[in-house]
Amino acid sequence: MLSKNQIKLITSLKQKKYRQQHGLFVVEGIKTISELLNSNFLLYELYTTEPFNFDAKKEILISDGDLKKISFFRTPNKALAIFKIPDLKPIENEGLILALDDVRDPGNLGTIIRLCDWFGITNLVCSKETVDCFNPKVIQSTMGSITRVNMSYIDLNNFLKETDLPIYGAFMEGENIYKKENIKTGILVMGNEANGISENIKALVNEKITIPRFGDLQATESLNVATATAILLSEFKRK
Repeated sequence: MLSKNQIKLITSLKQKKYRQQHGLFVVEGIKTISELLNSNFLLYELYTTEPFNFDAKKEILISDGDLKKISFFRTPNKALAIFKIPDLKPIENEGLILALDDVRDPGNLGTIIRLCDWFGITNLVCSKETVDCFNPKVIQSTMGSITRVNMSYIDLNNFLKETDLPIYGAFMEGENIYKKENIKTGILVMGNEANGISENIKALVNEKITIPRFGDLQATESLNVATATAILLSEFKRK
């Protein structure tokens, strides 16, 4: 049976301030836990409703009822693990870097992390306003890809001011991405879901790029930021 202190610690990790305070985050589901256990992420504790032999020393058997008490999801998936938040790695200022300016939706960030993994983008830099990558919903939607992408939360304005790399920004109005050449390296900036790239970051962008609309009515207002990221990364890599 779980103690009150264990339940209190685990449930507190739903909030960013407690994740930062304890240096811990929650992972749920057999597949995602397995991915993290096979990475350099360090396991803190593991709670399961049946033996999985992930890590015998840190595996704690609990009831389905106890799992429901600590799970952040309506339908718990047999196991919940707590991992230590890893130390930040230095940003490799080369190749193609993806930068997020105030992306707030956990599902979008999780999908973007998976896209970085798919397209071989090693470094993902985020403004401090961007949703925390250790948010449970983000972790769930990355499906383990977070272990293979270097995440950094920085002062994006200063980072862009100091870089020597070309800075591309995704806008509704800009150069057609399908007609643009020589874009293998640089920093690609994606903006907030509702407002796009902020004014101070916009001022630092060297080249504005856009995904053209092909529909006859031209009525679609915009693309989801994760969808737009997928298209742009694909085109960057193709060229």
